[in-house]
This record gives sequence, C-alpha cells and structure tokens, in this order.
Amino acid sequence: MSNTPTLSDRSAPMFGRSVLPWLGIAPFFLFAILFLVAPTALLLAGAFFNSEGQFTFQNIFDLARPEIINSFLLTIKISALSAIFGALFGFFLAYAAVSSGLPKWIRPTLMTFSGVASNFAGVPLAFAFIATLGRLGLVTTALSSIFGFNIYDAGFNLLDFWGLTITYLYFQIPLMVLIMTPAIDGLKPEWREASTILGSSKLQHWRYVILPILWPSLVGSTLLLFANAFGAVATAFALTNSSLSIVTILLFAQIRGDVFHNPGLGYALALGMVIITGASNLAYIMLRGRAERWMK
Repeated sequence: MSNTPTLSDRSAPMFGRSVLPWLGIAPFFLFAILFLVAPTALLLAGAFFNSEGQFTFQNIFDLARPEIINSFLLTIKISALSAIFGALFGFFLAYAAVSSGLPKWIRPTLMTFSGVASNFAGVPLAFAFIATLGRLGLVTTALSSIFGFNIYDAGFNLLDFWGLTITYLYFQIPLMVLIMTPAIDGLKPEWREASTILGSSKLQHWRYVILPILWPSLVGSTLLLFANAFGAVATAFALTNSSLSIVTILLFAQIRGDVFHNPGLGYALALGMVIITGASNLAYIMLRGRAERWMK
C-alpha cells in the first residue's frame, strides 16, 4: 500500500498557511470597518438627507453660509498656526535630543514624555491649562505677585484664538518629536563628514544636505499636525465652552444641540472635515513615502 501523500494531503497544510495570516489580521479589518468605513459611509449618506428622510442637496448648499465658512476659516487658522509652531519647536527639540552632545538620559526621557503628552487632550488638558494659565492659574498669579505683571491686563486670554492655539501646542509639539525622531536618526554621520572634507560650513550643510533630505518629512509632519488639530473637539469645547465657533463645536451643536439641531447639516459639516483632513493625510502619506526613499 503506497504512503505517497495525495493532492488533498498536500493542499491541507498550504490552505492552513494561507488562512492563518488572514485570521491574524482580521481584527484590524473588522476594527477599520466598524469605526472608520461604516461611520464615513453613514455621514456621507446622511449629508444628503433632511430631518424627514428626504433626499436633498440643501445640506451641502448650506455649507456656503457665511457663518459656516467663517467657522471653517477659523478652524483652519488655528490648526495651521498650531501645526506650524508645533512643527518648528518639535523639530528643533527632536534634533537637539538626537544629534547634539546632550546626556544620554535626555532622549529616552523626552520620548517617554512625548508619548504621553501627545495623547493628553480633552477635558484633562483644558483643566490643566485653566489651572496654569487661567485668570487665577498658577503661572498667572505667580507673575502677578512676583513681578507685578498680569498677562490678562496685557491682552492675553486663554479662551480666545491664541489661547486655544497655545493649548493645542501641548500635544502638537510632542507629536512632532515622535514623528521626526526616526527621520533625524536616518541622517548618516558620513554625510556630515563628507561635507566637512569638501569645506562646507554648518549653514551650507543644513542648506544643501539636511533640509533637502528632511523637507518631505517636515512638510508631511506639519500636514499631519494640521489634521490632528483640525479634528480636535473635546479640548476646545471644554476650554472655550463654545465661545469660539470652530467647525467641531458647530458640528456638535448641530447633532446634539437643542437649539441648532440639524443632523443633516451636521453630517455635511463632518463630510467637509473628512475631505480636508483626508487631503492632509493623503499628502502626508505621499511625502512620507518620498522621505523613506531618501533614507534607504
């Protein structure tokens, strides 16, 4: 009697090897469908229906209303400023921790703090800034009692445009540190040595070597910070209590509010946000791919 394995015997292990990887990644696809694809499809469909369930383009047309356009512009300004300042400070902080002669414990400490701070948002972050920079905050009272300088008399207000922008920087700068550190690690010491041998100065090395290599990562990371700030709602709502009409607060009022209750318009606002943040993330992915090709 022959012991030669049949075709079915050989195909069974191959079938198991081909199915097991898909079973391992199945939770990711399930999570993506439930919390990304399905909500996006829901708001896409909801943007074209009114409260009576009738198909309409009115919700899309309402996005051209002056107060909604101003809300988008205000959100874009806050997101852009926090992204630009966060990218600048975060980049130089990461470069100093990676490339300078600082003690070795600085980098792991900075990375640990950045990992925590980049996810510290919402009501706890708003309370922390109120307790620090509010009218009776720790820093405010210390400056007033020690130096006789009141930042609110000088025009600062934690609950206005600049106050919210500064608050966003708390998680924008650490996020930039986390993103840029691997890119800075990719800068090879041989490039600096070659520049020195050829007689270039530090400024020339930055201009002709470092910046051309890092600019895709810098621009892409700035776009990612923009998208991160553009979608923030809990921090702004807890801090300003709707005194700033940014898009996320306006959307919340349309879906959950008692006065401005219009779910269809809320879905349309969310669709506009998805388009803007999606374009930012797509540009980030493209620039990141270009940066990775430089580092190979």
